[in-house]
Amino acid sequence: MTFEEFRHMATISMEEICHEIFLENQASIKIKKEAVAVKNLANIFDTALRLSNEKGFQAMSLRDLSRTSGLSMGALYSYFTSKEELLEMIQNQGRRLTRKMLTKQIDINAEPAEMLRTAIRTHLYLTEIMQKWFYFSFMETKNLDKTQQKKSIESELETEQVFIEILDAGSRKRQFHVENSALTASVIKAMLQDWYVKRWKYAQRQITVDGYADFMINFIELAIKKDEQENGGKNDHCR
Repeated sequence: MTFEEFRHMATISMEEICHEIFLENQASIKIKKEAVAVKNLANIFDTALRLSNEKGFQAMSLRDLSRTSGLSMGALYSYFTSKEELLEMIQNQGRRLTRKMLTKQIDINAEPAEMLRTAIRTHLYLTEIMQKWFYFSFMETKNLDKTQQKKSIESELETEQVFIEILDAGSRKRQFHVENSALTASVIKAMLQDWYVKRWKYAQRQITVDGYADFMINFIELAIKKDEQENGGKNDHCR
């Protein structure tokens, strides 16, 4: 799967997420025309993330959001009543999409090596599409209230758990040599984060997301797969 193939598929999925948010918040959202509401929610989220990454969420005012999104203050209040409510909607959207895409793409019946490659590509491709959200989530966590901080930490640990389970499955099948699955998953997560937090660095080096994915997969596999020459080419020596 290439990034272009994933982008087409994920675009549809993000529309589905906005649709789900609309359905879940129908009681509070005053706009009842579904197509209009979903389109405006996407606009609100995109604009809020862009402004937050430029000046910080705390410094962003709803008037800033209104002016940049092209929606009136009254229109904004049709979807949420405060910045805190908007923040929770934005955070939930990103967490939901990450969980949804990882679950959808990873074939639990596949071999662990294939599951690992799929998980890495899916996460990287998703962060490329939603770079503003992932950057926002990473940079703003320290400024969130305790409830939102807890949710952000839980979301990161949830992603790491996906990799822990894949690594453990590979170890049980004697395909991987992993002494500490949790620590290895943390390193994988850090490499994934480096892509969207330091996007400028890879842009300067003309490294594409597909190129980074290939490099990362090769790097991780070299670290966790057994050395066949060292072990006489026998798979049953891998722990």
